[in-house]
Amino acid sequence: MDIFKITIRFVGFTLLGLFLLIAFSALIAFVDHRDASLFPLLISSGVTLAAGLACLLSTKARQRIDRKAGYFIVTFCWLAACLFGALPFVLYGREFTFVNALFESVSGFTTSGASILNDIEAVPKGLLFWRIATAWIGGVGVVSLISIVISTRNDKQAQLAGMELSSIAKEYYRGRRKQFVYRLLAVYVGLTLASSIGLHLAGMTWFDAITHAMSACSTCGFSTKNLSIAAFDSEAIEAILSVSMLLAGINFSLIFATFWPSVSNRKNLFNTKIVRVFLGAVLIGILCMTLYLLWFGTYGTFREAFRVASFQMCSISTTTGFATADTNLWPGFCKAIILIGSLVCGCSGSTSGGIKIDRVWMAMKGSSEMFKTLMHPYKYGYVRMDGSTKTEGEVASVMTFIMLYILIVGLGMVVYTAGGMDFQTGLSASIACIGNVGPGFGEVGSMGNYAGLSDFMKLFSTVLMLFGRLEIYPILIVIGSVFRKN
Repeated sequence: MDIFKITIRFVGFTLLGLFLLIAFSALIAFVDHRDASLFPLLISSGVTLAAGLACLLSTKARQRIDRKAGYFIVTFCWLAACLFGALPFVLYGREFTFVNALFESVSGFTTSGASILNDIEAVPKGLLFWRIATAWIGGVGVVSLISIVISTRNDKQAQLAGMELSSIAKEYYRGRRKQFVYRLLAVYVGLTLASSIGLHLAGMTWFDAITHAMSACSTCGFSTKNLSIAAFDSEAIEAILSVSMLLAGINFSLIFATFWPSVSNRKNLFNTKIVRVFLGAVLIGILCMTLYLLWFGTYGTFREAFRVASFQMCSISTTTGFATADTNLWPGFCKAIILIGSLVCGCSGSTSGGIKIDRVWMAMKGSSEMFKTLMHPYKYGYVRMDGSTKTEGEVASVMTFIMLYILIVGLGMVVYTAGGMDFQTGLSASIACIGNVGPGFGEVGSMGNYAGLSDFMKLFSTVLMLFGRLEIYPILIVIGSVFRKN
């Protein structure tokens, strides 16, 4: 009962936060000649506010939150956000049946960027802004909840310890818990503002610049255009978005430490190996795809092939999902690189999804040490990453996560193919949903969407997206706790 009450209280805080952004979206609808989304947004904001206040007034603050309660809080706060976030879509109607609205809401909050909309440009600006705001909230939620996880030894208050992200995401965090909220939000907001200004100077309207910057920095990929970034046909816009996406895919504490260095934390973007590994992998992918697209004859010049390959690689490897080309038409080798990028993705502590390059790098180094033990069974060389020593238990934990992740990808592929998809589409859809990437191949390709899926498949996709965004363990722990109790 205590877990239920404290969870309800945090759900209340979550809903109050949603109310503010829904109300702001309604303001945009009002300014835009009182467009068709005004009343759906106003009604949704009122319902969300009432539900949030009811949750807070019906519960009392608790001084201590144990780990089990923390997992419940995070899981149910995300579920509540997705459900209430779907309300403006449901009330607006048109393409948004309840299942479609829930799919779009979950896709936004998990920063997946998958969509059921066939005509994005027909949606009024107020609802378009809310659609992309859900993604920006999802990015903020990830960053701010990391900071809540961290505490100092003198902090007697219990914290939501490790429920949303694993300990590997906290590798470069130092200092007091409250300081991280302001530091990480400063990076997130600063990156969004800088991207918005850059995109406007490159030719976008202020509305398009702000919404696309929010989408890029949250690594979501929602656009205001049916053709995504291809609609702008601008090298400058693509370059700015590529930089924004890559920065959003790097550990935010490293970005902060680069611009605001401190004596206690000397790590930054330029002296951290994992950043070099990530950027190096992206560069290798770009060069391989560029050369193969030229050799295969998909594009006629190096500049054209490099432009398209670099943007798609930056977009996919950070799980953003923006598109400037139909990758369904690309050769199989390029598709394979894109699938690998969709699996591995960015760094821990960023807004990107996927397995994370940190885990893959640690697993590779751990596997190397394990091979050495075959020759020397009583000797284990501890894995070191950026000066930090990892124990056998930490390496085993990472390998277990990767195994679970691959198993869920396989299960998703089986379900999708059983629902009528071909192997390529089913596999890519499974990887795209749990990795929060968005586009896959086939009917869910970079220039397609998920509108053609059955309601069951859409609901199954939302489950995969939530598993991916919460990094599997919180949801499994909550489900396991409920079943053990019963």
